[in-house]
This record gives sequence, C-alpha cells and structure tokens, in this order.
Amino acid sequence: MITQSPIALVTGASRGIGRGIALALARFGYSVAINYYSDLDRAFAPSKPDPGAECQRLCQEAAPTGSGASFETFSADISDARCRELLLKDVVARFGWIDLLVNNAGIAPTERKDLLEASQDSFNRVMSVNLRGPYFLTQAVANFWLAGLAEHAARPRPKIITVSSMSAYTASINRGDYCISKAGLAMMTKLFAVRLAGEGIGVYEIRPGIMATDMTDPVKEKYDRLIAEGLTPIARWGTPEDVGRAVVAIAQDQFPFSTGEVFNVDGGFHIRKL
Repeated sequence: MITQSPIALVTGASRGIGRGIALALARFGYSVAINYYSDLDRAFAPSKPDPGAECQRLCQEAAPTGSGASFETFSADISDARCRELLLKDVVARFGWIDLLVNNAGIAPTERKDLLEASQDSFNRVMSVNLRGPYFLTQAVANFWLAGLAEHAARPRPKIITVSSMSAYTASINRGDYCISKAGLAMMTKLFAVRLAGEGIGVYEIRPGIMATDMTDPVKEKYDRLIAEGLTPIARWGTPEDVGRAVVAIAQDQFPFSTGEVFNVDGGFHIRKL
C-alpha cells in the first residue's frame, strides 16, 4: 500500500542541512525516508544518541496533525552500489512510492590539504560519496519512476533536488576534491534535467553558501571574520532551515516551467560586485 501523503527520500538526513530539509518537509506534510550512514555519524558525534532516530522523532513532532505523514530511518552508505540498491528497495517496501528525491549526503575531505599535497585516497572517498553516490542513486530512482509513472499519474509530479555548494564554482585550493565533487553535481543536475524533462520529472540544484553545521565548525572563526568584513551581502551564517525552506518551495511545484535551475541559498555570495 502506498502512503497517501507525498513521500520524500532525503539522503544524509540525520544532521546538518539534511536534518533541516527533513524537518521542513515534515512540517509541509511529507512522509520522509531519513537516510543516513551510522558509521559516519558516529565519527562526527560518537557520544550523541542515534542521530537518525533523533531526526525521526523531530519529524514526528513537526508533522501537522492529521497529515498522515510517517517517518522511517534507513542506514545506508550511498557510495556503495549494493547499499543504494537495498536503500531504494527498502524505501519502496515501506512507503510504496517516492515523489521527491533529495540528494543531500556529502562529506568533506578528511584533511584540508594544499592541492599539491592532497591524497588519492581522500579524492576517491570524497568523489564516491559526494558525486558517484548521488549520480547512480538518481539513475536508479529515475528508472524506478519511469517504470511506474503511468500507474501513479494521480500523484505529484516527481522531482529531484540535489544539494551542491558554492564550492561548485568557488576555488578552495585546500579542498580541491570537494570543489570538484560539487562542480560535478552541478553538471549532473543539467544532465538529468535534459534527460527527464520529457517524462515530466523536474530536476533542480540548491547551492548553499556558508552554513552553520558540524562540517563548518572547524572554520567558524575564519568565516565569522569574513562575514563581518562583508563577504556576503546578507551578513549572517546560513542555516539548515534556510535550505529546508528552498526545498519546500520546489516541492510545492511552484516552478512547473523550470528545470535544471540553480537556487542559490548563500546570502548573496554569488553576486559579483564592484
């Protein structure tokens, strides 16, 4: 049986931006498949309660009364082909369908190193999680949709949202692998947008700027100073809630004549100014 509320699969949803997206969708009445990778979460916060279960609880509290929304956690490493296959199988077994795929899962390099000293191991790991994983998960979900769209024509128009970064076009020479992975996501969005437009599937990219998450904690002092010096026209850190609002706006189908579009959620960082 298919869950009646709209259904979203959000990768990397147990913390940071992903959690903000899951909560925003829950408030909008979505059921959410909360994907996370337990080994990675333990590396970030070994002493904290299970982040996936915590996100599930918060979503349940945020969901409107009577929405019929439900929430489930799915621990899976999206860089692994078998894990991606099982993730999709398990989500469909639980909810019956997917209306929205949000590619959010991503990692930073283990060490910030100068471009001339960066390791192949770091490059391979960052690429496998940040680019290869979303690329082939999107492929799998798109093929699942194409096999069932006619049968589910009454449901919302399927959508894919990929969370990239200002690093897609901003060179940081001490984390080149991360920048290249995010630039790859920008092209991935264009490719799937062109391929799936004729099937009525919208594909979008959200490009966050400087976000207050555990990933940016080590460089907080640096960005506090840069923001104070005018790095961004809107002089504050971005939040996971800011990205969540952008996801909800797309999920509401407010852009039916747009695909392959980039939504900057960066305080105006992308604006060139003199």
